[in-house]
Amino acid sequence: MDSEVDRIITTHTLWAMGAGLLPLPLVDLAAVTAIQVDLLNALCKHHDVEFSTTGGKSLVAALTGTTLARIGASLLKAVPGLGTVLGGVSMSIMSGASTYAVGRVASRQLKKHGTLFDIDVAWARKTYEEEFEEGKRVAKDLEGKEDDARDVFEKLEKLGKLRDSGVLTEAEFEAKKAELLEKIV
Repeated sequence: MDSEVDRIITTHTLWAMGAGLLPLPLVDLAAVTAIQVDLLNALCKHHDVEFSTTGGKSLVAALTGTTLARIGASLLKAVPGLGTVLGGVSMSIMSGASTYAVGRVASRQLKKHGTLFDIDVAWARKTYEEEFEEGKRVAKDLEGKEDDARDVFEKLEKLGKLRDSGVLTEAEFEAKKAELLEKIV
């Protein structure tokens, strides 16, 4: 894998770990999904391949499914005190591992076939599961940086709202996003 692909995957893994620390149950899942779709978009741009947000969401859903453990970690946050801490930590690692796995599957697919959407789903799910296990190790190695990633995620969320309201152009948003994401890798 080339160093730019590694950087893209690592950056989004950290960003997802930060989103996994968001205290609101299920909001974290939505944020992680958005990060994974953005990861696919970034990988497609790197490979000069057309990207579809709808197709990206479908691929993320096909790979990650509705992993009960992720939902359980998210809902655990609703338990006051210890549940919030344990749910946040486990959700952070699982979010990072899942994002890492999505990135690795997409990268292999793009390198081999030049597209994300002509994919052997059985191969992709099997590869995702294997990469998810490696992703847990990677996420644990990145622990400690997720608070910075969460701060970046919150800033990007605000910038996204400014872009959506027309205050920022898409180019300005992308430039600021690249600058912020560079800080956490």
